[in-house]
Amino acid sequence: MKFSWKVELPQLLVIAAMFIVAAFLWSGAPDRIPVHWNISGEVDRYGGKVSGLLGLPLAALGLYALLLVLPRLDPGKANYPGFAGAYTAIRVSVLGLLVFVDVMTISAVQNRPMNVARVTPLALGVLAIVLGAVMGKLRPNWFVGVRTPWTLSSKVAWIRTHRAAGWVFMLTGIATIGAGLASGRAAVWVLLIGLVGGAAGLMVYSYTLWRDDPDKLPPAGTWPAP
Repeated sequence: MKFSWKVELPQLLVIAAMFIVAAFLWSGAPDRIPVHWNISGEVDRYGGKVSGLLGLPLAALGLYALLLVLPRLDPGKANYPGFAGAYTAIRVSVLGLLVFVDVMTISAVQNRPMNVARVTPLALGVLAIVLGAVMGKLRPNWFVGVRTPWTLSSKVAWIRTHRAAGWVFMLTGIATIGAGLASGRAAVWVLLIGLVGGAAGLMVYSYTLWRDDPDKLPPAGTWPAP
């Protein structure tokens, strides 16, 4: 997959902005900074300036670099150009979630805390919807998508399972947003049940598709030994 400044530069600028904001707030930041919230939206862990102000920018930079290089390491890298737009959407949406959490932290540092229990389900719901919208466009690879032994050895199982996964993610996202408008705790449970239950269903579905595919192949490395 070719490197494109049109795709990469905006992400790099966002990450740079995270570091710049951290540097700007450094001298006036308290020694105890919220770094984690529980299911009720209450702070349950604090960190120092390094973890509180630099933790998320460093995580964003590391994840950006990892997702940038993964296609070059993937044995199925020839397929990436066929879903380049979907892969970019995944990278950008994940970065957006980290920026959102960073904004929550910065708001707390400035004594203007956000209603974490209310806004977090909305952010997670939007992320699930975005992932669901592009899931059906993914093509076989070793790092992104629903990678079961059956989707990795049957193109039919891969394509149809990912189309179904798109609906699972989108419906879960919509349900999470709806529940979040009433209760943050309920929204978390809706998200967990939707994703865990959906994952189990997708595994079974991918197996049935693989079982009935006359063109299926053994997964890589599982040919019988001589």
